[in-house]
Amino acid sequence: MTATVNERPAGQSVQERNKEIALACAAAWNRWELDGITKHWAPDVKHFSEDRLVDTQQMIGAMQGGLAAFPDLRLDVKSIVAEGDRVILRITVTGTHLGQFFGKAPTGKKVSWFMLEELLFNDAGQIIEHYDVFNYLPMLKKLEFVPADVL
Repeated sequence: MTATVNERPAGQSVQERNKEIALACAAAWNRWELDGITKHWAPDVKHFSEDRLVDTQQMIGAMQGGLAAFPDLRLDVKSIVAEGDRVILRITVTGTHLGQFFGKAPTGKKVSWFMLEELLFNDAGQIIEHYDVFNYLPMLKKLEFVPADVL
């Protein structure tokens, strides 16, 4: 993992810079370039998934696992909001189940799910905290992990 300092062009607000970095991370996902995401993480970044602290190597492993299960994975940022040193993204994720996922053999089914990401930045433009919340229910229904009528 390599940290980088993200300089702000003259006249660009901290919020604009942080939104730009957050969108660059989403674009890196869409190119399947995890280094394009991790380069924006501070060396001591903290990750929280569903409010559970996740080790950086576990987070990278989960990201790699997601790309292995859904090699055409695509993030579509529906909205982005920045306030102070925080950025929040509302994202729709799509992909085709072509690899092992939670013990389920590939089905070839196209699926989607939803997520919220909250990123906290330091003054140098590095991500120091990362929070994510997933709504996997649409995907779990499509892959028949849960009955289709579950709300």
